[in-house]
Amino acid sequence: MSMIKNPAHPGEVLNELFLVPLEMSAGALARRLGVPRTRIERLVKKETALTADTALRLSAFFGNTAEFWLNLQRAYDLAAARETVDLTHIEPMAAA
Repeated sequence: MSMIKNPAHPGEVLNELFLVPLEMSAGALARRLGVPRTRIERLVKKETALTADTALRLSAFFGNTAEFWLNLQRAYDLAAARETVDLTHIEPMAAA
């Protein structure tokens, strides 16, 4: 089974696949979503994680699903955890 090594942060996807092609700023999107400008700016800069609230708003605006956005965040979080969490001390239950 092949796994994606470095999934993109949802803010990177938002910026590269949506904002740049639409020539829309993070501030303009924030106004359309009814959220603080800093929420979208920090997301695009990969300074914060995508929330369920933001996922719902993005899906309503762009016509996709909240699951699309949340799955990007989930994949990003799991990849980051795999790089930092040490599991070597955990013995699988079957081997105990």
